[in-house]
Amino acid sequence: MEEPVRRLDLFVDVDRGEGLRSSLERRLRDAIAEGRLRAGTRLPSTRALALDLSVSRGTVLEAYSHLSAEGWISGRSGAGTVVASVGNIMRATPAAPRAADGGSWRHDLRAGRPDPTSFPRTAWSRALRRALATAPDAAFGHGATRGRPELCEQLAIYLARARGLRVQPDRIVVTTGFTQSLNLVARALAESGVTTVAMEDPCMPHHREIVLAAGPAIAPVTVDAGGAQIDSLASGRPTPQAVLLTPNRQHPLGMPLAPDRRSRLLKWARDMECVVIEDDYDGEFRYDGPPIGALQGLEPGHVIYAGTASKTLAPGIRLGWLVLPPALLEPTLVQKRLLDWQTGALEQLAFAELIRSGEYDRHVRKMRLRYRRRRDLLVEALRRRFPDASIGGTAAGLDLHVLLPDIEVERELLDAAAERRIALHGLATSYPGQDPEATRAGLIVGYAAPPEHGYAATVTALMEALSATSLLER
Repeated sequence: MEEPVRRLDLFVDVDRGEGLRSSLERRLRDAIAEGRLRAGTRLPSTRALALDLSVSRGTVLEAYSHLSAEGWISGRSGAGTVVASVGNIMRATPAAPRAADGGSWRHDLRAGRPDPTSFPRTAWSRALRRALATAPDAAFGHGATRGRPELCEQLAIYLARARGLRVQPDRIVVTTGFTQSLNLVARALAESGVTTVAMEDPCMPHHREIVLAAGPAIAPVTVDAGGAQIDSLASGRPTPQAVLLTPNRQHPLGMPLAPDRRSRLLKWARDMECVVIEDDYDGEFRYDGPPIGALQGLEPGHVIYAGTASKTLAPGIRLGWLVLPPALLEPTLVQKRLLDWQTGALEQLAFAELIRSGEYDRHVRKMRLRYRRRRDLLVEALRRRFPDASIGGTAAGLDLHVLLPDIEVERELLDAAAERRIALHGLATSYPGQDPEATRAGLIVGYAAPPEHGYAATVTALMEALSATSLLER
């Protein structure tokens, strides 16, 4: 064990202009990462360090707590606080997202991002070991473009049970996530003669880019309290031959597609021989009321269902899936053969085992409860601090939105958050910009990404950032 560090001001020059706690944390991280404070070094008590630096003990307590949560230091009863192994830190701590100025975000509240620290490592390791032990030799060669049969079989069972799909394993194509799924489908539709795809306005900007890159033009579909205005599909010029929707939970406004509109949408698809692309990106996370079944279960011949493990497990697993009508199966497989041929076999086998064993269901249930508690804490904090704020999209998903009077207010609040290294999304960027009068301003606040131990501090930091401008009180 190293000798205790008696006076950290020999190593750490706290910048009071930066903020005492933030500066202390950053300087200690630098000292540990650079080797000036070696693993095993015993740090002064919070009381002693507070006296040394002429700061409050609460400031040091908060700094130690954050550094401990991040893995830089550790405390043991009777042994004090010591510097952890930097090697362990790098293995255990996910890289922090980067701020625009090159620094690190302190709090990640971006939309649609799950908590990476909640990935079920133990269950995944068990599933991977069993998958490796039972995998046929053929799994390690050039496999089927459609996906491993073990995963397609388990997905068919799970999707029928949990999301209400009418699906057979041979109608499933395994992909690396929704980005690839949409890319494949858009290219397959373009090759089949589709020239216009209708998309919700607002929607995910990246999804517009994917469709446009594949060739079709985009026809925007206005969204109101009932979701996409389906009647505009028949009256649109040019008439779309396909429509991409998020019917379970519209992104980013958060409402489900109204029941009568679901019926009219499917009738339009049948009558016009068009296709609906159903993006069910977070269908497992509904908190208020029963789950909403997938459109595909009502009209499998005209609906392409797209799902992903990115929200339930982690984006890094790189697993998604398409359930395709028979007429679009081979055209989509042609595009996948051209782009990457097959998705990684080991990830597929492990995920199949995770579903088969029931671990996937248990993990989803656990995360549903956890994210609901986080949503409740965030909504309570917003209501308490800003009682007149217009909050929406709370019934499901991994984020909610706060409407604002105009885009200038949105920009000011985003700037205020960025100054405190809080990552947020603005609502206005989800609109295509063709009609400035229709663009709504707001903040999209994700509540899933922060680690569990730091979530309360993240909500507090957000309230402080929003309060600094008083713009929500207008």
